[in-house]
Amino acid sequence: MASMDDLPISVMGSNFKRNSLVDEPVTDEEGSDSPESRVGISHVRSGSTTPRNRQASPTHSPRLGPSRLGSFDQSSGDVHHASSFSGFKLFGFSSNESLHKLKVDRRVKKRAGIVWYQRTRFKGILILILLVGMFFLVNWVMLLRLQEQDDIIEEHHDNQANSNPELPGNVSSPKISVQGKRKAGRRKWPKGNYGRLLALAAHALAEQGENKPEPKDLWQEPLLASSAWKPCADQRNWESSVERNNGYIMVTANGGMNQQRVAVCNAVVLARLLNSTLVVPRFMYSSVWKDVSQFSDIYQEEHFINYMTPDIHIVKELPDNLRSLDLEAIGSVVTDADVVKEAKPSFYLKNILPIINKNKVVHFLGFGNRLAFDPLSFELQRLRCRCNFHALRFVPKIQETGALLLQRLRQQESYPGPLDKHLVGPFAKSTMNGNKARSPKGSRYLSLHLRFEIDMVAHSLCEFGGGEEERKELEAYRAIHFPALSLLQKTTKLPSPAELRSEGLCPLTPEEAVLMLAALGFKRKTKIFVAGSQIYGGSSRLTALTSLYPNLVTKEKLLSTSELQPFMNFSSQLAALDYIGCTAANAFAMTDSGSQLSSLVSGYRIYYGGGRMPTIRPNKRRLASIFSKNNTIEWRIFEIRVRKAVRQTKHVFTRPKGRSVYRYPRCKECMCWTGT
Repeated sequence: MASMDDLPISVMGSNFKRNSLVDEPVTDEEGSDSPESRVGISHVRSGSTTPRNRQASPTHSPRLGPSRLGSFDQSSGDVHHASSFSGFKLFGFSSNESLHKLKVDRRVKKRAGIVWYQRTRFKGILILILLVGMFFLVNWVMLLRLQEQDDIIEEHHDNQANSNPELPGNVSSPKISVQGKRKAGRRKWPKGNYGRLLALAAHALAEQGENKPEPKDLWQEPLLASSAWKPCADQRNWESSVERNNGYIMVTANGGMNQQRVAVCNAVVLARLLNSTLVVPRFMYSSVWKDVSQFSDIYQEEHFINYMTPDIHIVKELPDNLRSLDLEAIGSVVTDADVVKEAKPSFYLKNILPIINKNKVVHFLGFGNRLAFDPLSFELQRLRCRCNFHALRFVPKIQETGALLLQRLRQQESYPGPLDKHLVGPFAKSTMNGNKARSPKGSRYLSLHLRFEIDMVAHSLCEFGGGEEERKELEAYRAIHFPALSLLQKTTKLPSPAELRSEGLCPLTPEEAVLMLAALGFKRKTKIFVAGSQIYGGSSRLTALTSLYPNLVTKEKLLSTSELQPFMNFSSQLAALDYIGCTAANAFAMTDSGSQLSSLVSGYRIYYGGGRMPTIRPNKRRLASIFSKNNTIEWRIFEIRVRKAVRQTKHVFTRPKGRSVYRYPRCKECMCWTGT
């Protein structure tokens, strides 16, 4: 019988062996082996630090009793060795409890991290919203202060202008103000006239400042190859006009100065086509323009006759034997109603030449746009260009005042423009006060033809935000000055004003024009010369323009009353000054591509500009689509869309077939290609 002292050892030995063979590694909930279980198994299998040969003999084993590092479980009969991590307690915690607590701690920390992240994200969003709100609040306050400052400055200029009206538009200060009194305080943008977009434009211009550069192509033509086209319409490749001719052609041109210019050149071509002598054209008095000016009041008559002599024969008056004839009675008067618009040369050879052969004279009364551009022979087309770009020079009175206008536009700078000598002749020297130009940028300016006079507005059949009062006023004007259009409007269903605008058939308003300029990137301090100052609606329609661009000037602001006195009541002569100011500008922007002034100015800049005189031609249909979203569109999107629409029309291509050589002179008939 074994002694009691040997019982624990034998029992421990048996239990130890059983544990070493039966115990399985402890696994976590997912079934993976835990590091603690693997460590416990290694210790259980080793038994103790005693060598294996000594463990086999009980006599060599010391007596083992209860210990704080090991325990004997009588109920289960299992003995947990002190060196095993799978069954003993370490610092009062079992290994299983440690694992469970560790997992619980990890879950708690994970949940706490999620809660912390959510709270932090909410706080971050709240702080971001507050910062954005503060940003817009500060910008709004700055914009209000800027507008109030502009009002104070403009009110100061108004007081100066009223106190000294003889000054030439307050030349000492480039800022001008709208004529008429304005209330002090914060500016109120016109309701219904893009008030929201105008406020955004003002904010964008204020942020632009002086440091932000303008777009690179703003003052340049986009086509580098354009400089390879050179003027050559002065070259003649045919025989001089013969003395013998079929008769005489008289022309009384209607319209304003620009329409009359086109009629003169068309008459020159017609005289060559019909082998006839041209009588110096006369200009019809218009109830719209109310101008009695004749050819010699605007153009140098002797230069015109002498320059065109190799091409056609020109006289100042009819011979005495024809002057006494009743031309209407003998059927020699031809009105615009008798000739279709842009008639082909065959029409004149078939219908007009017989009249000349019979009566020796024909009188074209009106003659507005009555000769097609195609089909026309090479030499006749070149003759058109020769007349417009070389034969028609303004009289010295207009040239001298035009040179003075350019000098003040350039702020007394000595930098001459490339077109000065062609526009103002010998007076171009007056713009060169110094020996050397200081900076072209310091004297550059933008010209804007704001074609928004009442005749254009009434003839367009569009509406411009004036309501019933505007509608009645324009209907009354049409009844007097455009009776045929007024009758057509009553008897025929015409497109609505909204349809006309969506098709791009309405002239740009002053508000639309200034929004276009701001979107293109012109800075607030840009000097802008505005032609066509008699804007429909008066000075109030210029409020938006002068508010965003205070350096806006007109010929009336730059020239004194005494300097303008010789041209008063002569709208065509005043239009000649606008023509000079627009053509010589570093950049020219039109608001209506159908305008004759815009057409002639852009063509002149192409012909003599050498590819360095950009012209902004808005696509009114695309702009109408953009402006229709004025209540919702953001300013950055508005900028991108406007620049894209204008960039596509800013390119200068060769003349398309059937289009005007006055507007598109870049063709083989007018200009010569010198590139490779």
